[in-house]
Amino acid sequence: MRVLTITSIIHVYQFEELGADDKTLLQTAMEATRRSYSPYSRFAVGAAVLLADGTVVTGSNQENAAYPSGLCAERTTLFYANSQYPDQPVQTLAIAARTEEGFVNDPIPPCGACRQVILETEKRYNQHIRILLYGLKGIYEIQSIGDLLPLSFEASAMDPTTR
Repeated sequence: MRVLTITSIIHVYQFEELGADDKTLLQTAMEATRRSYSPYSRFAVGAAVLLADGTVVTGSNQENAAYPSGLCAERTTLFYANSQYPDQPVQTLAIAARTEEGFVNDPIPPCGACRQVILETEKRYNQHIRILLYGLKGIYEIQSIGDLLPLSFEASAMDPTTR
């Protein structure tokens, strides 16, 4: 037997420590929570991506009474960015969440389905996507989805020549 150790490095910042571009992107994600349609969970999530050409695309979670027909903010945002700007890689993804009481204290990470879509987007453009997760107590900075999804399923797993 052998042991496989997987380590992720996540930097934690206070909002004031961030650069102007990161603050703006996070504020854009926070604003996107206002466009969430979340009457069932009452948990509004907003996302904003910065594309390589400087374009910012936003999205929010959209719920549906027939679960699981809704869609998370991260996937809404990435799918829109990929379909409208197919030649522009995603550089940074910012995510914010709030309840009826206000923004969450601790950052919320993307769900498993969203992690898989972020991974596919990284593979599509052959570059890492930096992720910023907003919380009142601090902002998590993750350099790549690999830090949140270290043992991931990707297209190469289906290639018969690599099995």
